[in-house]
Amino acid sequence: MTSPARREMPGASHALPREVSLGLRANLGQFWLLVLVNAFVGAMVGLERTVLPLIAEQEFGLASRKAALSFIIAFGLVKAASNLLAGRLGDRYGRKRVLLAGWLFGVPVPLLVIWAPSWDWIVFANVLLGINQGLAWSTTVIMKIDLVGPKQRGLAMGLNEFAGYLAIAVTALATGTIAEAFGLRPEPFYLGIAVVAAGFGISLIFVRETQHHVTAELNASGADGDAESRDVRDIFVRASWRDPALSSASQAGLVNNLNDGLAWGLFPLFFAAAGLSVAQIGVLSFIYPAVWGILQLGTGALSDRWGRKRLIAAGMLIQGAALAAIAFVHGFRPWAAAAALLGVGTAMVYPTLLAAIGDVAHPRWRGSAVGVYRFWRDSGYAVGAVIAGVLADRFGMTAAIAVVAGLTLISGVLVAVRMPETLPRPARS
Repeated sequence: MTSPARREMPGASHALPREVSLGLRANLGQFWLLVLVNAFVGAMVGLERTVLPLIAEQEFGLASRKAALSFIIAFGLVKAASNLLAGRLGDRYGRKRVLLAGWLFGVPVPLLVIWAPSWDWIVFANVLLGINQGLAWSTTVIMKIDLVGPKQRGLAMGLNEFAGYLAIAVTALATGTIAEAFGLRPEPFYLGIAVVAAGFGISLIFVRETQHHVTAELNASGADGDAESRDVRDIFVRASWRDPALSSASQAGLVNNLNDGLAWGLFPLFFAAAGLSVAQIGVLSFIYPAVWGILQLGTGALSDRWGRKRLIAAGMLIQGAALAAIAFVHGFRPWAAAAALLGVGTAMVYPTLLAAIGDVAHPRWRGSAVGVYRFWRDSGYAVGAVIAGVLADRFGMTAAIAVVAGLTLISGVLVAVRMPETLPRPARS
């Protein structure tokens, strides 16, 4: 649909065009460009998923699981804070500027890992990676929501997360294969230099600002944007505990990424201790995010038809069952099946949570609401790394995975009990 834009968003960086179109079809070129950009953003994380935990153990001799997972703690805390900042800065100064800033923070990451003489360098590289991911990934999410308008949010988020997590899977597999052939450093991280250059170049030259689409959505809905403006504290409180839909999404997102932090940091060590090769660990590191990424093409769109709540609750329960299976089965093939099941559950949850935030948040403060949600969601990386590290050091890696499985099952029950359906019934097709 097309809507004449009459009001300009604060901080818009370009003169308002006479007419702005909302919808996936109307913005197909920019939308797919942002999908590609998010694939490069995801690839930055995929560089580390197979190789970095092994570097911690084999090159730097970190026997403590908690110490080995310190890079994920740093990554999660910084990414969470950057998410919060990205949403607010995007609302105020424009989305594209925040996206470019995110890429600039990513430039040194592969170089620091290649040259690191101590583990502290790796931790610092992941501080920069956290900023890169918080600013760049959050902004691509917000920009896609801006472009598609109130319809097809689930499909849009499914496509966004599909690109990011499939890229994570492919680069995790690629770095595992390269490491098997050439060693853990530096060859696997040469790929990261190319990823940064491509992502920044495409974002700088081809991506356009999307704030005018927010103004068009306000005009089309007849909503009073000024009346719906909220300060940061109010948005944070609503999304953290006051609003049952937003806060339920935040807690489910936190537990979801708690699982991913466990998978990223502990699974390679768990599988290596069982005698699997680096190449086999790379395949397992590929399966989980690959299934997660590919299925989001369907689950995001499905949430536009069925609603958000049932997919989120069921997805969390499936993740809990998959983690329990990983803890208590043994062997490459059973672990591969459990990793695929974990990907299925995560695919049901991930784009649906973002679509639910888009359903509830007013266009005027949507970017900030997404930022608060992603703050809590990506805090899960740090929480998961701490829980996994402490429990693994004290009780063993199997016990750590089992405890996280239990927390995930509890999260699914809480969503089923507390979260209301956010997709209006007339919007379901």
